[in-house]
Amino acid sequence: MGPDIGLVEAERPLRVALLTYRGHPWVGGQGVYVRHLVRELSMLGHSVEVFSGPPYPHLDEGIKLTELPSLDLYRMPDPFRVPKLAEFRSPIDVLEWVITCTASFAEPLTFSLRAFQVLLSRLDDFDLVHDNQCLGYGIDWLRRAGMPTLGTIHHPITVDRRLEIAHAPTRGKRLAMRRFYAFTRMQNRVARRLDRIVTVSTNSFDDIVSDLGVDPARLNIVTVGVDPDQFRPLPDVTPVPGRLMTTASADVAMKGLAYLLEALAKLRVENPALHLVVIGRPKDDSAASRLIDQLDLAGSVEFVSGVPDERIVELYNEAQLAVVPSLYEGFSLPAVEAMSCGVPLVATTGGALPEVTGPDGETCLQVPPGDSEALTARIGWALSQPELRSTVGAAGRARVKANYSWAATARKTVEQYRALLADVPARQPRTSAIRALASR
Repeated sequence: MGPDIGLVEAERPLRVALLTYRGHPWVGGQGVYVRHLVRELSMLGHSVEVFSGPPYPHLDEGIKLTELPSLDLYRMPDPFRVPKLAEFRSPIDVLEWVITCTASFAEPLTFSLRAFQVLLSRLDDFDLVHDNQCLGYGIDWLRRAGMPTLGTIHHPITVDRRLEIAHAPTRGKRLAMRRFYAFTRMQNRVARRLDRIVTVSTNSFDDIVSDLGVDPARLNIVTVGVDPDQFRPLPDVTPVPGRLMTTASADVAMKGLAYLLEALAKLRVENPALHLVVIGRPKDDSAASRLIDQLDLAGSVEFVSGVPDERIVELYNEAQLAVVPSLYEGFSLPAVEAMSCGVPLVATTGGALPEVTGPDGETCLQVPPGDSEALTARIGWALSQPELRSTVGAAGRARVKANYSWAATARKTVEQYRALLADVPARQPRTSAIRALASR
């Protein structure tokens, strides 16, 4: 009797094209997600090729990266630069420049078109496409060309749009935010067309259904994780008195850094030794930089970027408290990284944070989002409790070890891949349809 064909198919290593329009860990949690997920998928025996626009991801040795260059109009230290004529290599480059000149964010669309062009001739090289929150029209065209397509939506960017508009100080700024986030209309349409979607929390699940109109039957939760053997307490590292630590990889209202800076300024009136380490790269003349100057905090806030994970682990262990002041999070990798290091965490209740961090007073300390007074009081109280590391910090680490790991994320993602392939058998697209798509 021959082998069980279904069993053989269920065990077959998969060939995955993973797309990320920006992959560098400095630009946020999506870059961290790509690096660790791909590593763990490879360790499970699957073949993953990453397709990324700049800034490119940091990948582990042996992982194949295909770079899809763009005009990279937001690169540091010269964002919003004017490209030279020689940099325009294709009509997509021209489109990227034209859209950017309208003050809109072009990268999700133009990356998806570049990915479509490259992958259209390589459909037989992969079993499926996994899109990491690009949600551009080119991703849908790959689906229509016959490629089973799964998307990760960490949270709907419509939430960012609402918060940025709500916190814009002037009518002109609000108009600018509306123009910048114009790409969310495209993302909404593409999300509703994808074969299957994974997200990272129940809160994000509900927001995707309500904001994007995605069919809940095609939406599944796969939490992200951390490596608790890497992000761990370091017994030989002594916490620095008065040190707070946070992560702010982007100067956006949603991250709530302004409220933490206001709390720091108030706390320093009675405790001048207090200071803040921010994992992130500040932009020149950003809202955060201006607020630091206004609050006279220039000597009390240090930004750290471009350091290896080992140094970040040391920084967590050097902090008396870690703080996540976000107005909203779809998950929050910085929260679980801090908890995994055994650092007492003060976090808001914005978005999925309570779901991720656990009960207030047990595994973390919680405050309402957008409330600098509550943040000031909670941080001040926590700094006066020397036993928190052995109680809240230890309980937080135990929660992370029990619930979040990249190995589990990869295993559950593969389950979603196989469910996708079972639901969406290999399509046989008509040659005329492919030609029509290719000509766009």
